[in-house]
Amino acid sequence: MDSPIAPIDASVNKILLVDDHPAIREALALRIAEHSDLAVSREAHSIATALEALRTQRPDVVIVDITLKDGNGIELIKSIQAHDDSIRILVCSMHDEAIYAERAIRAGAMGYITKEHATTEIIQAIRRIIDNKLYISDQLAEALMHRSLGKGQPRANAESVHLLSDRELEVFEFMGQGVETAQIAERMHVSPKTVDTYRARIKDKLGVQTMAELIRRAVEWKIEKK
Repeated sequence: MDSPIAPIDASVNKILLVDDHPAIREALALRIAEHSDLAVSREAHSIATALEALRTQRPDVVIVDITLKDGNGIELIKSIQAHDDSIRILVCSMHDEAIYAERAIRAGAMGYITKEHATTEIIQAIRRIIDNKLYISDQLAEALMHRSLGKGQPRANAESVHLLSDRELEVFEFMGQGVETAQIAERMHVSPKTVDTYRARIKDKLGVQTMAELIRRAVEWKIEKK
């Protein structure tokens, strides 16, 4: 269950945590609570509950996961930006930065960290985006700079992957990791039939004829991203 709104001093930066795993929310909240100028004012487990929280209290920062119960965190980032583009957004996800960070930033996020590094980096990341600065790894910053200069263009396989929607990209990434349909469905909070629908769309967009070829493309793409 999502936590109720807590009364917080106006001088403190209010943070909305959006993650479908209670243990992750608890760990991040405990880390944030160690700092007197930061406070978790609300928690949400889905896009719907996060948007409801935004209607009842304006946070200074929203920390968002990519995979949520009722959709993709990129969708939520876009909705937050449409609601109030002054809110700072940080993505904290299990998904590889190289795969999702650029999409998240284009959608309106100002930072991206993986859950692997969250306990050590979360406070630094929050403070940086509050200061209106981008928080990403040096590797991604360099890649984005090269891309803006017309260098280091993605390979043909990667260019095709850019055609995928955010949810289709999640499925494609899981396929590249060798995750079976039932497990993909469980992690994305959808039915196996929905996963099959996403895979059919991916095949059409990538011009792939067989499932074996699609899996091969997914594995090759995942290797390229490492």
